[in-house]
Amino acid sequence: MNRQIKLILILLLSGGILNTGCKKYLDQVPNDRITIEEVFRKKASSEQFLANVYSIVPDESNAIDGFPMVGCSDEADLTWAGGPNYPVNIGNLNPSNVIFDRWGYYYQGIRSATYFMNHINENVEIRALNGQQLINQYQAEARFLRAYFYFLLMRQYGPVVLMGEDVTPPDAVASQMQIARSPFDDCVNYVVGELDKAAEVLPLQPQRNGQASDAEYGRITKGICLAVKSRLLLYAASPQYNGNTEVSSFKNQDGKVLISQTYNAEKWKKAADAAKAVIDLGLYSLYKDPSGNPIKSLDGLFFNSWNSEQIFVRKGNDLGRWDVHCTPRQAGGWCGLAPTQENVDAYFMADGLLPSESSLYSETGFTSVNGVQVYNMFMNREPRFYHDITYNNSIWQGGTMNAPAPITFYVSGPNGRNGHPTDFSKTGYLIRKNVGPQTNVGAGGNGQVQSRVLILFRLGEIYLNYAEALNEFQPGSSEALTYLNAIRERAGIPQYGSGPNALPIPAGQAAMRAKIRAERRVELAYEGHRFFDIRRWKIAPQVMGTMHGMDISKDGNDFYKRVATATPHLFRQSYYWWPITQYEMDRNRLLVQNPWW
Repeated sequence: MNRQIKLILILLLSGGILNTGCKKYLDQVPNDRITIEEVFRKKASSEQFLANVYSIVPDESNAIDGFPMVGCSDEADLTWAGGPNYPVNIGNLNPSNVIFDRWGYYYQGIRSATYFMNHINENVEIRALNGQQLINQYQAEARFLRAYFYFLLMRQYGPVVLMGEDVTPPDAVASQMQIARSPFDDCVNYVVGELDKAAEVLPLQPQRNGQASDAEYGRITKGICLAVKSRLLLYAASPQYNGNTEVSSFKNQDGKVLISQTYNAEKWKKAADAAKAVIDLGLYSLYKDPSGNPIKSLDGLFFNSWNSEQIFVRKGNDLGRWDVHCTPRQAGGWCGLAPTQENVDAYFMADGLLPSESSLYSETGFTSVNGVQVYNMFMNREPRFYHDITYNNSIWQGGTMNAPAPITFYVSGPNGRNGHPTDFSKTGYLIRKNVGPQTNVGAGGNGQVQSRVLILFRLGEIYLNYAEALNEFQPGSSEALTYLNAIRERAGIPQYGSGPNALPIPAGQAAMRAKIRAERRVELAYEGHRFFDIRRWKIAPQVMGTMHGMDISKDGNDFYKRVATATPHLFRQSYYWWPITQYEMDRNRLLVQNPWW
């Protein structure tokens, strides 16, 4: 590595976690060439290298063509048939046509993080200025990032190839690249170990020069390490990975089984302990608006950056694009992200019961609300429904709309399919959750984006992780009920227990499991969880398939009829894990393909 090489600072994304751009970073070097030794000799260049490793953390706000989690689950239908979600939903995903492929991308991040860890100790300038402490912190940050990239691979592809502590040189011969996948449990143990090592070094709060510093928000902390560990161990304890006998033939070429065939209840205990470790830090709390209004609390959770509930966020993001895709045409948006009827039906009623259980629910008739006729299906719902869903005749203000007005999705209305060849909701709904009303970048807008961070991990998820894991390991646990109720209390709906308006405590493990899953579906809707939850619970074949919405081909009262959407959301058996591309299979002959591909 003594020869001069072109420095590849992995996929120089604008606006990474630290929001540090890389433009013209190496312009002082002729032809943008620099020796790698020089990068690790100077403090600024080493920090820029680390910033670019941070930039590999994905921006999951791009639900149209960046990440399939919302549009390829049963949560929402995307408007455009030409988008990459469409071939996935109709069953055209295959190893020769891998859409949303991230295998090579995350391994580039792993390689860069490892290289940084192996060389940051050479930086004499940092050591002279800050001592070994800052070097240790930067190394721990890189260790976390490497572990996180492995986690992202694992949630998409299952068992992965563990690369170890040495970086394979770019000119390595083919024989050096032949490495088999490790069993999933081994991958989990490795990543958990790396997260623990990083957590031992990293501070509780972002720091600069050994002091807590708001300017360093976005850097990895101990709490972030523990939060990722919580989600990873929850996944590892779930039916997809814990005694999944349906994939008994999923083996390496040497016969090594890649998914555990034996159920182990202790995995749930590890998941519960990991979630509790985040809670016990005492650093985070559910965000609640001082007014006590649940909808204002939910708004503040997403729009007030760096609040008490946010654990791991991405500062640089494309949430302005999310906003315009979820905004009605009437307000300058594109009507692009439409909740399915199935997900609309998942929201509770004001009495805390599901629509199928509640006497408040009706699919007949209308109620006048401030002079607007509202279908009774949308009346008496819980606050999260009104926070998350734009339904027919709901009131909207934002984008190019200067005054609040009802939004309609009738065929001939201002947002209906007759008014535009492509930009109309396929279900008669739009996602409202985390949609910035101040964003004004669509048709006729002024280019303004409501700035905020993108939440990747938050305490609400950790509470639900803990409740789920406790119920599986220790049925009847009062703590599971406590944390489930904490989510419901913030949401403004009755809790399970005793007292006025309380609902009966779910009787038995199966009933509690159903309530926890129902709560998770609503609380974490459109945040990228459902796609993985239906896989790890192994319920995807039951909930995917034909999706429904209102009848967007009709006007007036004929609109209010459940009909199948034009595009099914197929789930093939092979869809439990993403296929590895044929290109990667050809490069590494020891790789085995995921089941059923």
